[in-house]
Amino acid sequence: MAWSLVTETLESLNPFKGLICQEEQESQPRTTIRHDWKTSEIVDLLEAPLFDLLDEARTIHRHHHADGQVQLASLLSIKTGACPEDCKYCPQSAHYAKKTGLERESLLDVDDVLSKAALARDAGASRFCMGAAWRQVKDGPDFDKVLDMVRGVRALEMEACVTLGMVTKDQANRLADAGLTAYNHNLDTSPEFYSEIITTRTYDDRLETIANVRSAGVEVCSGGIIGMGESIEDRARLLQELATLDPHPDSVPINALVPVPGTPLENLSRVEPLELVRMVAAARVLMPTSFVRLSAGRECLNREAQILCLLAGANSIFYGEKLLTTANNDAADDRALIEEAGLRIKPACDS
Repeated sequence: MAWSLVTETLESLNPFKGLICQEEQESQPRTTIRHDWKTSEIVDLLEAPLFDLLDEARTIHRHHHADGQVQLASLLSIKTGACPEDCKYCPQSAHYAKKTGLERESLLDVDDVLSKAALARDAGASRFCMGAAWRQVKDGPDFDKVLDMVRGVRALEMEACVTLGMVTKDQANRLADAGLTAYNHNLDTSPEFYSEIITTRTYDDRLETIANVRSAGVEVCSGGIIGMGESIEDRARLLQELATLDPHPDSVPINALVPVPGTPLENLSRVEPLELVRMVAAARVLMPTSFVRLSAGRECLNREAQILCLLAGANSIFYGEKLLTTANNDAADDRALIEEAGLRIKPACDS
C-alpha cells in the first residue's frame, strides 16, 4: 500500500507525463470515422508535409483495406453529346458543340452495351459504369432501356453503376429494383466555386439527387475535379462536403481536369501530379472506408505518380482506353502496374 502511494505520487509529479501522453496520442492514426470535419483541418491536411500526409493516409488505408485489392471499373458512354448543361469542363455540353466538334449520338442499344460489359468483365473489370449525357432522367422508353442495361450487367455478375443526371425518388427506386449497385453524381467542386463552373444546375440539386439515391438503398458514388482554377480552400470545401455526408459516399472519384479544346477551360494547365496525390491521400484520411477512385486525368501521370496515388489510398481505377469522351491508360499497362505495386485486382465475383 505504501509503495503504491509513493508510485502514484511520483507519477503525479512527473512534468513530462502529459507531454508523453499527448505525443503518443498525436502519433496515433485517425482511424475513427468522422462526419464533422472543419475546413481548416482539411486545408492543414492538404498542405501537410507530403511524407507525413502519405504516412497517415497509408496507415488508415491499411487499417480499413487490408486485402490490398484494387477495383477495376469500366466506363462507357451510352448516350453522347447534346447535353443542355453548361459545365465548363465538359465536351459533351451542347453549349460548346460547335467548338469541340463532338457529334451527338443516340442512346446505345441494350445488346450493344451488354456485349461491351462482357468484354470489360473478361478483361478484369468488376464494375461497369454507364454514362448518359442527360440533365435529368425522363420516364419513358430510354429510361426503360437503361433499366434493362442495369439488369443485364448484374446478370453478368458485375456491379452496375450509372450516371444519368438528376433523378427523382421514384426513378431511384426503379433503378434499385433493377439491381443497380451505385449511382454516380459528382459534386465537382466547392459550393463557393461552383457557379464559376456550372450555372444550369445548383449545388442543392446535386445534393438532392444524392439523397434520393441513398434513400432507395443504392450506393453513392460522388467526387470532384481539381485543376479548374479553384483554390486549396475550394478543394478542402469539396472534400468537406463529401466527408460530412453520413454515411460517406461508397466511392469517391478524384479527377484531374483534362482541358479539352473547345471548352471554356481549354487553356488551363494540367495539375501537378503531386497535387493529385495529395487529394487522394486527403480523401483517404477523411473517408477511410470508401473506395477512392483514381479517375480522369490519370493518363498524364507517369507510373511512379500512379503508384504514389495507390500508396496514398486509391483502391479503384477506371479501366479501359476511354472515359466517356476522353483518353485513358492502356488496359494491359494498368494490369502490369497493379502487379508491380504488389496489389491484386478485385475479382468480379466479389461484387
